[in-house]
Amino acid sequence: MSRQWLRTGEVAEAAGVNVQTLRYYHRRGLLREPQRTHGGHRLYPSETVVTLRVIKAAQRLGFTLDEVADLVEMGGRHHGRPDQGLQARAMAKVAEVEQKIADLQAIRETLSEAVDAGCDDLVACAASPRCPLPFSDLVSPLQSRT
Repeated sequence: MSRQWLRTGEVAEAAGVNVQTLRYYHRRGLLREPQRTHGGHRLYPSETVVTLRVIKAAQRLGFTLDEVADLVEMGGRHHGRPDQGLQARAMAKVAEVEQKIADLQAIRETLSEAVDAGCDDLVACAASPRCPLPFSDLVSPLQSRT
């Protein structure tokens, strides 16, 4: 079975990324060293397109590029040890996302309370006992004595 080789622009287009992204991922070590033509053009194996799509999908799921690089590097080396692979990382990412959702819900509730309290001026609101905004959390102990 012969392997299909693609030039940089072809890989980038097929994967839906720009050429600079492809080169950056290569520099980061996410992609294997491409072959070179006699003219110096990079030639990537066709499976590079799948790798790029996986990287972009993982980023959309909230994984950082460093986390993706680690997962790509590990790729199958953990054989049957879910504590080292995607399962553990995905569970940790779920917990991280749930915390962000909780934080955003608290922010939404506080902002809704500010709207309901009629807060229209930050300084005036901060001076009002009805102000739900967390200004008291921002005041240092030295400022509160003055």
